[in-house]
Amino acid sequence: MNFIFLVIGLALLVFGANWLVDSASALARKVGLSEFFIGLVIVGFGTSFPELVVSLTGAVQENADVAVGNVLGSNIFNVFLILGATALIRPLKMSRENLRRDIPVLLGATILVLFFGLGGRISGTSGGILTSVEGAVLLSVFAIYILYCLSCGDSREAPDEKPEISTVFAVVMIIPGLVALIGGGELFVDSAINIARSAGISDKFISVTILAAGTSLPELVTNIAAAVKGRGEMALGNIIGSNVFNLLLILGCSSLITPLSFANVSAVDAIALAASALLIFVMRGRRAQGVLLLTCYIIYSVFLIIEL
Repeated sequence: MNFIFLVIGLALLVFGANWLVDSASALARKVGLSEFFIGLVIVGFGTSFPELVVSLTGAVQENADVAVGNVLGSNIFNVFLILGATALIRPLKMSRENLRRDIPVLLGATILVLFFGLGGRISGTSGGILTSVEGAVLLSVFAIYILYCLSCGDSREAPDEKPEISTVFAVVMIIPGLVALIGGGELFVDSAINIARSAGISDKFISVTILAAGTSLPELVTNIAAAVKGRGEMALGNIIGSNVFNLLLILGCSSLITPLSFANVSAVDAIALAASALLIFVMRGRRAQGVLLLTCYIIYSVFLIIEL
């Protein structure tokens, strides 16, 4: 039965991704914003919703491994595997505004989370805990970034052609895609976890691989759909937005519920997370860079298996 639910979940993911990309593209044309901006704010937040639900649930249950492992694993998966696969389909190139505003925010958020979570372990002053105060700092940075994005808008290649639909209708049309993505992702993840547990795979390995990859399925199928449809900017915005939301919003909210321990975050995890933020800078419109990112994910996966 789990395999049937797995297939149904995958079908919902594919349907939701195509619907979401088309609807978000129509909204971008209608309001005169670039597809990158729509991908960053609307699609990025929407596809991060599964991570939000899983991490908050883990925090409520005082299971820090789930809350932290899900976010860190998802961010690594998003860049290495999803951006890597997307770049193979349609090479992605960073704009000047990406390099000046969005990527530095992602890199800064990554450094801030690693400093808060691992700083105490490195200095020997604590066991590596993300406290509620530090979570409030993450949420403050997130609020400032979003307000800045909304206040300055986005001037990059705003499309001239506008569809003959109202803005409200364009926004409403996004909802079915998000619902299908979230529902399909949850169904897929639950089925995959049940199958993995029946095969005797440990919860820790599930949380940083299957669960992290599963909650990133909306980003994966959305990005592939966007790349196939020639919406490269939306694909890039989706990953950057999703990763920023994961680090600042999700970990920030989760740490307000319960302090999050980074005790089980290994040096390999930390290096992979930092590398995932740094390597986005290499996106210069070549498929070889997609191969590089995919190779990094394979290497990281091998280390995870060795650590079992």
